[in-house]
Amino acid sequence: MGFLKKKFRDIKKFPRWIYFFPALVMKCLYKFAFRHKIDDPDNILETDYPKIGLIWHNRLIFFPCAINKRLRTKTVAIVSASRDGQYISDLISYFGVRCARGSSSRGGAHAQLESIREIKQGNNVALTPDGPRGPIYTLKKGPIQLASVTGAKIILVSINASKYWQLKSWDRFQLPKPGATLTLVIRGAYSVPENLSPEQLEEYRAKIEHDLREITID
Repeated sequence: MGFLKKKFRDIKKFPRWIYFFPALVMKCLYKFAFRHKIDDPDNILETDYPKIGLIWHNRLIFFPCAINKRLRTKTVAIVSASRDGQYISDLISYFGVRCARGSSSRGGAHAQLESIREIKQGNNVALTPDGPRGPIYTLKKGPIQLASVTGAKIILVSINASKYWQLKSWDRFQLPKPGATLTLVIRGAYSVPENLSPEQLEEYRAKIEHDLREITID
């Protein structure tokens, strides 16, 4: 069993068609197994300006299902350059979401350059500011710097499940239980000035981290 597990972990990329079936299951579960609510009082999802969307790592599972098709096709997700990131990238491609590979711990400069290019083309960027290794619910400075350089507005996203299972992972990853209500919460939008001092950068980082935690209900 250990040998088979090691051989599986050695596989860096599966054929893309394999992900069709998990993607189909996710779409069916989201549509039929849960109730849905949207909490977006300022109608931010309907705006057309480029956005930097932030969502905590432990709420990712139904994120591609929760946003509409128009937004998905205009959104690039920043996904870890690791093997697990490759699996995620191939899976969410079936939802129409493109990916740029990199994170704070690996390939960060490449991901930042890709993000800048996409935003300049009028697209949105989505990322997990506490990923890929945590600490949980801790915002790194990268999204603030990206907003400062590009002028894109930061929006905060949470998907709160009324009932869920919680994994024993660093992020306490949540798996909504059948029959749960999934509430898509949207807040923002935050404009970040250019040429921030280190003190200003930390001020914006702390403020946005606090506000993203505020809309996150465990």
